[in-house]
Amino acid sequence: MPHSFGVRARTRHMFAKKFRKHGLPSLSQYMIPVKVGDYVDIFADPAIHKGMPHKHYHGRTGIVFNVTKSAIGVRVNKLVN
Repeated sequence: MPHSFGVRARTRHMFAKKFRKHGLPSLSQYMIPVKVGDYVDIFADPAIHKGMPHKHYHGRTGIVFNVTKSAIGVRVNKLVN
């Protein structure tokens, strides 16, 4: 039987929460001030599905280039073969 090629394929441990750390993030996570030019780390929270970045970008570091009320734009140097 062929394996799946879904968006969250082979992310069993990557998108898993730690022991006794399940549930939604606290509101202080949403109140962190982010400005254009800041360096940010991309870590997907598995409890929030909407707006989740692709698994390739999980753990990457980038520079913020756009800030809106619902999301931020991050420029990541992605190596392409």
